[in-house]
Amino acid sequence: MSHRRVFTIVAVLVALPAAGLPRPLCAQASGQEPAGLSAGKDGFSVTSADGAYQLRLKGLVQEDGRFFDADRQKPASDTFLMRRARPILEATLAKIFDVRIAPDFGQGQTVLFDAYLEVRFRPAARLRAGKFKPPVGLERLQAASDTLFVERALPSGLVPNRDVGVQLSGDLFGSRLSYALGAFNGTVDGGNGDADSNDGKEAAARVFVTPFAKSAAGWAQGIGFGVGATYGNTHGTPASTGVGGYKTAGQQAFFTYRSDGKTLAATVIGEGRRSRIAPQAWYYVGRFGAIAEYVRSKQEVALNGVAGELADTAWQVTASFLLTGDKASFKGVSPRKPFDKEAHTWGALELVARAGRWSIDDKAFPVFADPAASARRATERGAGVNWYLTRNVRLMLDYVETRFEGGDVAGDREDEKVLLDRLQISF
Repeated sequence: MSHRRVFTIVAVLVALPAAGLPRPLCAQASGQEPAGLSAGKDGFSVTSADGAYQLRLKGLVQEDGRFFDADRQKPASDTFLMRRARPILEATLAKIFDVRIAPDFGQGQTVLFDAYLEVRFRPAARLRAGKFKPPVGLERLQAASDTLFVERALPSGLVPNRDVGVQLSGDLFGSRLSYALGAFNGTVDGGNGDADSNDGKEAAARVFVTPFAKSAAGWAQGIGFGVGATYGNTHGTPASTGVGGYKTAGQQAFFTYRSDGKTLAATVIGEGRRSRIAPQAWYYVGRFGAIAEYVRSKQEVALNGVAGELADTAWQVTASFLLTGDKASFKGVSPRKPFDKEAHTWGALELVARAGRWSIDDKAFPVFADPAASARRATERGAGVNWYLTRNVRLMLDYVETRFEGGDVAGDREDEKVLLDRLQISF
């Protein structure tokens, strides 16, 4: 989708109230009460007098820095970049129809991340259709504005990022149990899909429970656990292989399948079943928060008539602690005392740490991947600090080190040591 087309769509939708369409939003008809206007930390909105229609304008901007340290040779140049730049348009129509459109212009590219319609029949049944996050990985389902580190951990590279499909979801038992069940085109590990290149499709499902959310024991209220999964089929081609590659926190590829991009004789393709399972959990109590997840991605592949079934795995644990007495949450931190120079308040300060490991099936080598270019294992550890000036403005600083087994002609690929920073504005 071109920049011009995306800008045109967003401009037309934003201009609808001024044009008097739909009339309930602007309440220009004779005898109607005026629409309600709102501006705050959650964005900007226009709401009809009866509350049935609403238009919301939100946004996310993340300016990052990546700075590498190496004993031999840096894997990439030190750089500043616009990691994400997303104007987000949301609307509610006739009380039960929700729309979300979120293009991204970060890193010099135009990518449509979200575009869907959701019908809210009741809390226990919501039907969504369009492009959105499949219900699988825990950290992948966390909003990009709320992650504890600048870049997500290794397991997120094994689950779908975005895909096109339809999903039924809801909350049961007083919101103690949430479920989601969907059918999607299917995309590679970490992939952002817009269309399918074959007839194979993928089912996805997730169940997550917070059994003690209503408990009188405060220490138990923040316990949550569940599992996500996918199952489907794929049939790749040299141009659209149906297999993924994997990146570090510094966004450097450390594993790729063999490919010349032209012929089946030299390109690994997905050919057959693909499944994922992702057990996951979180725990929040007061100033402390932690998430943990494990992902196993299993796929049938082929190269020049040689078939194989490979299983990749990854796990991670991430913990946070707020030094300023604020409350930790999966949905981000809202400082009790936002930054105010005159009032001498400085927002919220948070320490974070994580560890994780990724492993490729040993059967991938040497047929499907080059052991001199792709690592067999990657072990990650990192620490950082987050400063929430307000709910809308955050500064982040992380140091992440990744160690490899294999991936170099001399044996092990050199460790990646990267300092990541971010200035984030979200509303």
